[in-house]
Amino acid sequence: MAVMADAARLPLQVWAAEDPRAVIIGIHGMNDYANAFAAPGIWFAEQGISLYAYDQRGFGRAPGRGLWAGGGRMVLDLRTVLALVRGEHPDVPIYLLGTSMGGAVAMRALGGAEEVLDVDGVVLAAPAVWGWSNLNPLYRTSLWLGAHVLPGQTLSGRGLEIWPSDNIEMLKRLGADPLVLKETRIDAVYGLVGLMEDAYQAAGGLDVPVLLLYGARDEIVPPEAVRKMAGKIEAPLTIAYYGEGYHMLLRDLQAETVYRDIAAWIENWEAPLPSGAVYEQACFTEATCAVPAAP
Repeated sequence: MAVMADAARLPLQVWAAEDPRAVIIGIHGMNDYANAFAAPGIWFAEQGISLYAYDQRGFGRAPGRGLWAGGGRMVLDLRTVLALVRGEHPDVPIYLLGTSMGGAVAMRALGGAEEVLDVDGVVLAAPAVWGWSNLNPLYRTSLWLGAHVLPGQTLSGRGLEIWPSDNIEMLKRLGADPLVLKETRIDAVYGLVGLMEDAYQAAGGLDVPVLLLYGARDEIVPPEAVRKMAGKIEAPLTIAYYGEGYHMLLRDLQAETVYRDIAAWIENWEAPLPSGAVYEQACFTEATCAVPAAP
């Protein structure tokens, strides 16, 4: 359990390596919770990398279930968790691993005007950057009206025929997991879009090495938004684009390929990735290249 500055207690899960050569802090996505990192946590621990993950406010077993805590509060919570983990591992490199909404939280924390975070790099797995700048006027207006007129109204993804992963058994388990939110308040969606906008605007302020992971079959975060965000990054950037990857890259059927890339990047962020799925920044942002072929 991680205790925040306001005494809120956020559940914390740890997959510990015996003598870690690096530490990852996992930041989960919308409606999910720390257990999203169970499979990668086991794999990374076996490779000598400890993984910590916590339930963000409003999600899983954390306080305020179903309510939007606000991007600023989520960033403060990340800072507190980082300080606690750094206290346990003062001399070990620490990396953030944000998936979807978690990627947006990491970007806002790292690229904002607040105090610099003591981390060695950040992995952004399908980061949620579809903010106000990338929404069409109809979506913007509809969401504003919904959030201000019927903020407590809930939405679900039922009937949309959107596949977040090709791992069907995993999706069934998520559907049966009572800690995974199945419906989302409109005001929480409104808050998420604001957070995504903050993350998009913060991209140019990132000042640590970045590993950006994105799947060609992602139906959740549009590729145009990710490409535009990647074009703003001035920090050392490695882009891995998986031709068979979906939104839930860390839980897809090819997830171990992604794990190996992350571990290799942590070992040496300037070296080639094992998968060979690397795009040049300009090539990716301009969408002028074919999907890289695996070696």
